[in-house]
Amino acid sequence: MKNLFLKIPALVLFATLTVVSCNTTKNVNTNLPKDISERPADESSQKYDQAQLDKLKTEIEAEIGKEKCTEATVSDWKPAAMGAKACGGPKYYIAYPTKMEASILPKIENYNNKEKEFNQKYNISSDCSFVGEPVGIRCINGKAEVVYPVQ
Repeated sequence: MKNLFLKIPALVLFATLTVVSCNTTKNVNTNLPKDISERPADESSQKYDQAQLDKLKTEIEAEIGKEKCTEATVSDWKPAAMGAKACGGPKYYIAYPTKMEASILPKIENYNNKEKEFNQKYNISSDCSFVGEPVGIRCINGKAEVVYPVQ
């Protein structure tokens, strides 16, 4: 009989712990991303904004890069100011084919405006050196390259 009085409380305790443990196996981290790639972008960070600028620049360069430049077609290319220094003025010039002027110049202007906004938003400073206007364009290995005056 003494054994029975010990076994019943032990069975009740075991059954209670089993029921309680079954209810606590829920995943409390269901709202957390499983992978860092699923983490939402912090759209108010400088790093995010810089990545967006880099993406625009890459798109512009890729679109222009589809066109081949040859000595026979070099006269069909023009320079455009690219980027925005914090002190004002462009960072550099990029060559583009005149046949793409209607599609590429608005993209370049958009990029330049976004970089100006970026510089103001994050209080960016630059070297403030003046980038002279190009004197021409030359073709090297099928790519157009802006020629600056010799200093």
